[in-house]
Amino acid sequence: MTRRYDAVVIGAGPNGLVAANHLADAGWSVLVLEAQPEVGGAVRSAEDVHPGFVHDTFSAFYPLAEASPTIRSFHLEDHGLVWQHAPAVLGHPTRDGQWAMLHRDRDITAALMDEQHPGDGAAWLELCGQWDRIGDQLVKALLSPFPPVKNGLGALARLRSVGGLDFVRMMLTPAAELGLARFGGTSPRLLVAGNAGHADIPLHAPGSGLMGVLLVMLGQTVGFPVPQGGAGELTKALARRFQSLGGEIHCSSEVSRIKVEDRRAVGVRTTDGEHFGVRRAVLADVAAPHLYGGLVQPADLPARTTRAMKSFELDPGTVKVDWALDGVVPWAKPPPHDPGTFHVADSVEQMTEALGQVSARAIPAAPFMLAGQMSTTDPTRSPAGTEALWAYTHVPQEAIRDAGDDGIRGVWDRDDCERFADRMQARIEEVAPGFGSKVMARRVLGPREMEQRNLNLIGGAINGGTAQLHQELIFRPVPGMGRAETPVRGLYLASAAAHPGGGVHGACGMNAARAAIAHTRVRELMPASLRR
Repeated sequence: MTRRYDAVVIGAGPNGLVAANHLADAGWSVLVLEAQPEVGGAVRSAEDVHPGFVHDTFSAFYPLAEASPTIRSFHLEDHGLVWQHAPAVLGHPTRDGQWAMLHRDRDITAALMDEQHPGDGAAWLELCGQWDRIGDQLVKALLSPFPPVKNGLGALARLRSVGGLDFVRMMLTPAAELGLARFGGTSPRLLVAGNAGHADIPLHAPGSGLMGVLLVMLGQTVGFPVPQGGAGELTKALARRFQSLGGEIHCSSEVSRIKVEDRRAVGVRTTDGEHFGVRRAVLADVAAPHLYGGLVQPADLPARTTRAMKSFELDPGTVKVDWALDGVVPWAKPPPHDPGTFHVADSVEQMTEALGQVSARAIPAAPFMLAGQMSTTDPTRSPAGTEALWAYTHVPQEAIRDAGDDGIRGVWDRDDCERFADRMQARIEEVAPGFGSKVMARRVLGPREMEQRNLNLIGGAINGGTAQLHQELIFRPVPGMGRAETPVRGLYLASAAAHPGGGVHGACGMNAARAAIAHTRVRELMPASLRR
């Protein structure tokens, strides 16, 4: 006998769990089906690198979660979530022994910048002041369904107070150039460009500056927090909250098909043959190519959707290395404050070159790297005096050459992964001599391993599709959508493939849940003869 629920949510990543919580808050009966043996999606952690060390399998730091009105509204602290912060947010060591530092205390950040180049501190505080006046509205607008009418108007109302069109021009300036006119030293430029490099927008392209400013200003306002005990504690708290409301979660339950009748989603089937019916909606926290390339049969989709998905562009792949160190990182020159995250690049120009190589489908010779000192941020992650460390970098989805000298082929078998991990480790060794001697254990997750551990991470793509402007807003995941609704009635896209895209903010899940509730209310007000 087919069991029926008001809604079935496919995927227990943060977006799926956010959607499930909101629907449960609305009084719906909700079932979450997760293919993996545990909840979390790309927000998971385990002691699988070295005994006594907790490493985050995928993502690690969560400024967007802390800033998200959606996640804040769930009061996850009541369900066991504890945020931890490092002494400093972010550091970027340079070859000359200097550090570009982002501290949660903006006055400390400004003072450090001023030591390196007088005047930069005041310029930084001016930028922070502008963000204080408009940043909250911008974040809400970015996370709202498109078009963001309410919060967009709120941002426009404050625009004059931050400089009007000059502020707009600054936000549209590419990250590589954004700091040139405003700052005289290199530290502010490194911080903005490095944070822009978290996405796959070229640093010389519009949109990259907005990403860079957004993340550095979140670093100044909410920091880059981590869940105490591991990233998985964030999604476990979401799961506990959902289950406390009566929601059900079935792990190791991979959905193989969404059942559609008369262009409406009416149920799902799992790979082990279980069937679940839905009275109201199916919400899919899955990659768009999976949703429109198998879960929904081609005959149940308009031809225009099938055609449009052929041009859907993934973001680059990812190689992530986890280390268990027997001591702290042996920096050539210790930072003035210990940072939770750090970036590795010789300069903004070298960073631009490395990311440009990825865009040109070349494996970067000197990869730009994002890294995290997890024990520095959360001492529960490893024994006292040790460090649980990770670093990741992007690689092409389909490489045509190695820009370096190691003959890496881009097939990402074990040989490719280990050679590239050696290249990454050598980059850290340049700014932390003796780093290799501290390594007790190392794990390398290449694009294949990423996808095996989470099917949404196709080829190691961690953002649900490119963040470049041609696939954002109304173009995400394909032109003409830009919202959670799909061409199938009662089916909603709740993953990072939907607007507003990647990042642990829960907005994709919340937008889908709100859309499902709104459409259901309209439908249930209709005469029965008109419901379809």
